[in-house]
Formats: sequence, C-alpha cells, structure tokens
Amino acid sequence: MKGGWGRVFVPQLLASERFHLNVIWFESTGGLMAVASPYSGVEILLGVTGGVAAYKAADLCSKLVQGGGLVTAVLTTAATQFIGATTFEALTGRPVYGDLFNPQEHYRGEHIGLAQRARLMVVAPASANYLGKVANGLADDLLSTLALTITCPLVLAPAMNNEMWRKPAVQRNIERLRADGALLVGPSSGWLSCGQVGPGRMSEPAEIISAIEMALRS
Repeated sequence: MKGGWGRVFVPQLLASERFHLNVIWFESTGGLMAVASPYSGVEILLGVTGGVAAYKAADLCSKLVQGGGLVTAVLTTAATQFIGATTFEALTGRPVYGDLFNPQEHYRGEHIGLAQRARLMVVAPASANYLGKVANGLADDLLSTLALTITCPLVLAPAMNNEMWRKPAVQRNIERLRADGALLVGPSSGWLSCGQVGPGRMSEPAEIISAIEMALRS
C-alpha cells in the first residue's frame, strides 16, 4: 500500500483541547487517516544539561511541541553556558525553570509541582555529571531533584567525550540507572565536538522521540 504522511493541526477537535495529528494518505483508497501522536496532550519535562549537544535539545523540543506535547524545559546552570532559556521559552510558550528555591509557578516547590504534573521526563543531553547524580540519588539542583520526585517514566540521552563514556564509574552508573528503571537512549558513535571519534554523541531527536513513545506505551 503506497502512501505518504504529514501533520495537521486541528484546533477544535474537542472544545477545550488542541491536538496535533499525523495524517496518512493512502493512494489505494484516496483517503486520509488521522492518528494522534502518542504524546499529544502529554505533559513532558525536558531537562537539558551542559554540553555542546544542548543545541539538539532545541530541535527535540520543537518536534515534541509540533507533535502536540505539552513541554516544560528545565535547564541546569551548565546548560545555560551552551543555550539560552529564551530559546525554550519561545518553543514551548512556557517559562523555563532552573532555580530550586525561587518558584515561578508552584509555591510548594517547583520540584513538587512540576513532578506531579509530568507524565514523562526526558533529559537530553544527559551529562556524565548528571547521570552520576541521579544514579546515586543526589539532588543539588532542580533537575536532579526532579529525578527523585517524579513518578513517571524517565528517559535519558547521554552525551559526553568518548573517554568519559568508557570509564568504569560511568558504566556502573549506567547499569544502576537501567536497574532503577530509567530508559537510556544512545549514545551513538561518531565525530565528537572534542575532535575525537567514538561513542558519546547524543542520539538524534527522532531516536529520542521513539524512546519517549515506547516509554509512554509501557
């Protein structure tokens, strides 16, 4: 069966909701079939840690929003050295969070309010430092604290130098995170920003979205 697909925005599918649908055209029937993306209308926390791969997080954020995801971005201090909060504010239409002690929306604490609202949390890129903190239950900023307060699936997309990735300490943390139920995506191998070639590249947004869809179905 031949066909193609695209996206359509349906503003009033329901009176109080807005849905983004995948639209598939079947040549054999000459008809359209519209299917909502698995994350349409889903509250997603997007965590961004420090690293050159942070620019890919903006692309991931854009794709999630285009698919109907309700995205809230949380940036670490290191992340802001690579990409600005304004980028994610523009993409999501929401405030960007990062401060553990100065709430913008949830005055019981953003680590409580954001966690209770989320149906999935994805961290991309997830640095070696962040992976180590989460694996060992450390919480010294908003993003690491959220990893302890969420009750939803956690998707992690590691990104780091290839020698860092190979270190036994990092691999121990990865195994502990998997054992604790986190879904890890990548990293892939290839050219790294440090000029070396090897494992450590953050997975592409399409791969991360596939993992998000899988986590939501489980």
